[in-house]
Amino acid sequence: MSLLISVDTGGTFTDVVVVDETGRFHIGKSLTTPARIFGGMAGALAVVAEQFGCDTRELLRRSDILIYGTTRATNAVVTKRTAKTAFLTTRGFRDTLTLKEGGKHGPHDYSYDYPDPYIPRRYSFELDERIGAAGEIVEALDETQARAVIATLHDRKFEAVAVNLLWSIANPAHELAVGKLLEQLLPGVPFTLSHQLVPILREYRRASATAIDASLKPLMQKHLREMSADLTEAGFGGTLLVSTSVGGCQHVDELIARPIHTLKSGPAMAPVAGRAYTALESLGANAIVCDTGGTTFDVGLVRDGALIYTRDSWLGQRWLGDIIGASTVDVRSIGAGGGSIAWIDAGGLLRVGPQSAGSVPGPACYGRGGERPTVTDAALYLGYIDPTYFNGGRLALDPAAAARVIEKLAGEIGQTPDRLAASIMAIANELMIKAIGEITVNEGVNPRESVIVAGGGAAGFNIMPIARELGCATTIVPRMASALSACGMQYSDIVFEATRSRFTDSAAFDTAGVNAALTAISGELAAFQQGLAGLQHAPARTDLFVEARYRAQVWELDTPLPAGQVGGPGDVAALAEAFNQVHERVYAVRDEGSAVEFVNWKGRIAVQAFSPPPAPDAAVTRHEPPPDAVRDCYFIETGRVRTAIYRGEKLQPGAHIMGPAIIEEPTTTIVVYAGGYADLTAAGNYLLRFTEAV
Repeated sequence: MSLLISVDTGGTFTDVVVVDETGRFHIGKSLTTPARIFGGMAGALAVVAEQFGCDTRELLRRSDILIYGTTRATNAVVTKRTAKTAFLTTRGFRDTLTLKEGGKHGPHDYSYDYPDPYIPRRYSFELDERIGAAGEIVEALDETQARAVIATLHDRKFEAVAVNLLWSIANPAHELAVGKLLEQLLPGVPFTLSHQLVPILREYRRASATAIDASLKPLMQKHLREMSADLTEAGFGGTLLVSTSVGGCQHVDELIARPIHTLKSGPAMAPVAGRAYTALESLGANAIVCDTGGTTFDVGLVRDGALIYTRDSWLGQRWLGDIIGASTVDVRSIGAGGGSIAWIDAGGLLRVGPQSAGSVPGPACYGRGGERPTVTDAALYLGYIDPTYFNGGRLALDPAAAARVIEKLAGEIGQTPDRLAASIMAIANELMIKAIGEITVNEGVNPRESVIVAGGGAAGFNIMPIARELGCATTIVPRMASALSACGMQYSDIVFEATRSRFTDSAAFDTAGVNAALTAISGELAAFQQGLAGLQHAPARTDLFVEARYRAQVWELDTPLPAGQVGGPGDVAALAEAFNQVHERVYAVRDEGSAVEFVNWKGRIAVQAFSPPPAPDAAVTRHEPPPDAVRDCYFIETGRVRTAIYRGEKLQPGAHIMGPAIIEEPTTTIVVYAGGYADLTAAGNYLLRFTEAV
């Protein structure tokens, strides 16, 4: 068995996880290098290579597969650093991106401006053509006018083109014709055709996905090709896969063609890891997965052993941001991580985030020029972090710099430095609890029914009080927690989705049209697996879904199909009942008297490319190890107290640690609060609980 490498590049750190021939995990971390991503990757690979007693070239040479995940696409969209992109649409629909879906939180709140469209309106161009809802040509494409528009794009030096014509999902003839003209008149300029990317109903969602994908192509194609070339030059000769937003991975060439699927590719892997760790510990099939990095706090769910997917994933605030449109693992992100900056607002209140110090300059304690206090600075000031052992001692922290910025902010609001630092942690807790509530309570899920799986370098600082507030009895913090997303890649499949639109309802079901759509989906899924070199006969799982709703409802729910084809009234009734059950689970009500409308049909194939690492022997002997050191730590409930310190690398399975205590792993720190305890399992995970029932 060769080595399997997974890499996750975040806004602050780059994480590398390598699984050896015995199934053992090895982890390396290094600061991210935004200018040339391979710099940070090489630094983390060197840390792991040292553990193997070899250099980076030899480590890469011994590896057949490398899986890469990145937040670069997401960061580019959020920071508006994508390519100059033109939007081509049917005459009369120039404002599709401008109007969005017309909603907003607080309909009578006029304290903020109407949001800008993803592509500026002046970059939107209308084409003379029209396809009808049934696929009929209402007005033929005016090729002369289309050529004139494309000539304008050339003169104005556009770098990418998004083509979204009305009802192209019913008849793609006009979009295909425009695509041929773009190839002829704008050679080398990438473009996206909406019917090929997301053939779904809802004009804005299809337009938004098309615009985002096109705008990312110049950036992500250069990035992925550059990274691939750097890996080859460094000695890697195996298969390069890229993690995707659907919780799986695909060949790098697939993502170069459709870079929208790299959005949230790193965070989408955390629930994959959470599902695996929950199963390893036999703690049920429901989990809340939290990934606290240097820049963001990401939260996702595992329900009944399955990942939760959504087509309602926004970049930015709902309604005001930009919707991805394509199916993604449902992961919610907020700006609350180890690098989140504490500041005072105009009303004199303490705030945390969403601004982040990132990796450059980083928190003040990094000694790289940061001058504003962050969550990491607060944790260091409170005594939770050993400044000589951060990242296994590879990054020495500056306690004096952390004290300087904490004490300065404390003086501005008349607080003691200890109290201010603890308040920064408490505010970060509340932000995270709110984010968890949005994906659980707001979606009809009771957090008390789930365990928490916590990952990310900053997860261990405050996950216990968060679990106590939510009523979750058990929290799993893996030893590899700081690289949770990279670990998820080790358990991931190669995943692909296909979609078709065919609107019908249970009262007058279009059996022939739906079966034709399902046949096309199944054919596309099968063709995808056949195109995977060496994996044509690998184990694969195929799932079929439909987005359905009651008549007169606005939004749909994903409903699993009981069968691959719809044979008759009995199958239609079974499909309607499947939707009733989903609706009842989400909203606690069902309306069997209403017809069910079916909108978009989709299939998902998951090909098992490699076997997951085996589970270890579960037999352990419980024991209470002596602490390695003692130091003063501050807690709101007790003030500064002498706290036991344990080095995680010395702990053996079965270790039982009572709080208050600090467990220092090379790449993460776990704070065990008073009244709680931690148990180290045979699988190498810490189970955190409180002595009294939550």
